[in-house]
Order: sequence, then structure tokens, then C-alpha cells
Amino acid sequence: MFEGLLNPIFDPLLNLPILWVIVIMAFLITLIITVIYKYTTNQSLMKELKGEMKELQKEIRELKHDPKKAMEVQKKAMQTNMKYMSHSMRSMLFTFIPIILIFGWMNAHLAYHPILPGQEFTTSISFYEGIKGDVSLVIPNGISIDGNLTKSISDGEIMWGVKGDEGEYLLEYKTDTKSYTHEVLITREQKYAKPVKIVKDKTVKQISIDNSKIRAMNLFGWKLGWLGTYIIISIIFSMILRKLFKVY
Repeated sequence: MFEGLLNPIFDPLLNLPILWVIVIMAFLITLIITVIYKYTTNQSLMKELKGEMKELQKEIRELKHDPKKAMEVQKKAMQTNMKYMSHSMRSMLFTFIPIILIFGWMNAHLAYHPILPGQEFTTSISFYEGIKGDVSLVIPNGISIDGNLTKSISDGEIMWGVKGDEGEYLLEYKTDTKSYTHEVLITREQKYAKPVKIVKDKTVKQISIDNSKIRAMNLFGWKLGWLGTYIIISIIFSMILRKLFKVY
């Protein structure tokens, strides 16, 4: 429901490269948080508390040869820090729910590459230890399969190679006793159905579609997904915006 509200606002961004989408979203979220933080906290008090903490830390370093006095100052510094944190938390009352909703939209659109028309992908069903038998994959019109529709469980899992035309489909996995379903979306747009479906019974662990994960940034060989990329970029934006808005 909430994703439907956000789609008209953010979906046009999906025409851009994924990295740019994350950069724009990181800037918008950081800007919202910074502005709300500035106007929901007493900035004069925050500046005073921050200055006090800085002075106390300096005093602690100067008292390194007097552990007893250093501990007393450390205790005072912790109290000041707690006061600073308690005032900082007030802004979260206004930002928590909107940010969670936006994060939900990002996870639903920026975590995986779409499955393209005609592109072969795999779907798998995983079983708990000791489960044996055959499973048949029932495919709708528009979907084709490479290999047999019915396969035997091997090492707790069965996989099928599948491809299809553009569209939304429902795959059915029939065991000897029960049927399971999982949605798959084939499209040229930056969209996908939830790749992994957790099954809550004593037979099947999960059903998966192998959408490849998006690696939005390569940081010195460390390939980051949308969340890691967002965190790094938002830290940079936060440092810049807090200085521009003179936020303490």
C-alpha cells in the first residue's frame, strides 16, 4: 500500500543509472533529516553541550597522569553526552516512519537487477534435511523451461532453468502432498518481484528466483549494494549539509 503511494514520486528516477538514483535519494533523505533536526532541537543548547563535551575531552587528556580526577571528568562527560543524545533523539519522532517507508521503496527497487524478456534464469525450491520425493514445476503460458518439469530432490534442493516473455507470472511447485506458488516478474524496467519467499511449514524452507544483486559501487574492490552505497554517500552529504545549515 505505502509502496503504491511512493511509486508515482520516485519511479521516474529509475530511468537514471542506479548509482545516481542512490545519490539523489541519499541527498533527499539527508536533507530532510538535517532540516528537521535543526528545527526540532534547541540549537543554542546543542552548541553549548557540544562545546562542553569538547572541553571535557580536552581536560581528560590533560589529566592522564591523575586517573582519579580523570574518572570524575569522564563521568561528567558521559552525563553531558547523554543529555546531548536525549535532545538529538527528539527529531527521530518526526523522521523515523517516513525514512522507513523510503527505505522500503529503495529495497524494493534498487536491490536486484530485473529479469529481462528471453533471459534465462533459475528458480529453486529448498527443503529441510531428510525430505525426499519429486517436485513438478507448473508453468503458465509465456514461460518455457530448459529440462524436465518434474525432478527429484537432491541435497535438499531442486533447480530449474526458465525463461519467458515480458509479464507477471505465477509459478507453481507441486510436491507429493502440497503445492506452493511464487511470483516472477519479467520486464525491461527496473522492477522485480520479491526474489525469495520464505515458506513456513515443516517441508519447504524457501522458494527462490535468482535475480542478480545490484552492485552499485566498487570501493577498492569492495562491491557494495544499495544500502552500503547509500550509507557512504549519506555520511558525506551529512557532513556537508550540517556545516551549511550550521547544525550542532
